[in-house]
Amino acid sequence: MRTSQTQTTDRQFGGSPESPVDRKELRAEVQEKYAAVALAPEDDYHFHTGRYAAERCRYDMKAVDVLPSVAVESFAGVANPFDLRSIQPGERIVDLGSGSGFDSFLAGQAAWPDGQVIGIDMTTEMLDKSRSIASTIEADNVEFRHGFLEEIPVDDGWADVVISNGVINLCPDKLQTFNEAWRVLRSGGTMQFADIANGKDVPAEARHNIDLWTG
Repeated sequence: MRTSQTQTTDRQFGGSPESPVDRKELRAEVQEKYAAVALAPEDDYHFHTGRYAAERCRYDMKAVDVLPSVAVESFAGVANPFDLRSIQPGERIVDLGSGSGFDSFLAGQAAWPDGQVIGIDMTTEMLDKSRSIASTIEADNVEFRHGFLEEIPVDDGWADVVISNGVINLCPDKLQTFNEAWRVLRSGGTMQFADIANGKDVPAEARHNIDLWTG
């Protein structure tokens, strides 16, 4: 698990190679898995969830405790992207793969009162949950949009900061995902994300195994 931070330049990444797995099939499996995390966060998964996961990822638990338990229980990140840099008041943030909204709500707290957060997710159950929580806690500066990270539904140059937590590794087209992140960032903006990294070559049979992508 790693965290990474980078500032924008005018450079775009090159063209994306063909995905080794079927994009629709991969997305369907990811949606099914994270729908379960949204609806039954207390079940056993191959990854940690909820408050325990947040503690392991070294979040500021005083900030976490401000959130209702329903906003914490489906957290399934791999590290803490805010370790890299604190969100500043007034900043505009895009959260790629926002899930039930855990990181989005923390970013919204930090950016208050003039900052804004847009969370992007493709799983209906997660979106329903995050939107319900936002309404309940009156997080008026946080909104959630349905979308894929290869086609982020945010205007060019809107964001000061793009965050993500354990999601880019699930994207079938990672180069396009980074190109989209660059597109929505303003010049000089910051991308800070946490994800799973592998420094070894992955065998071809593993690259074509959807279960390994999602598991």
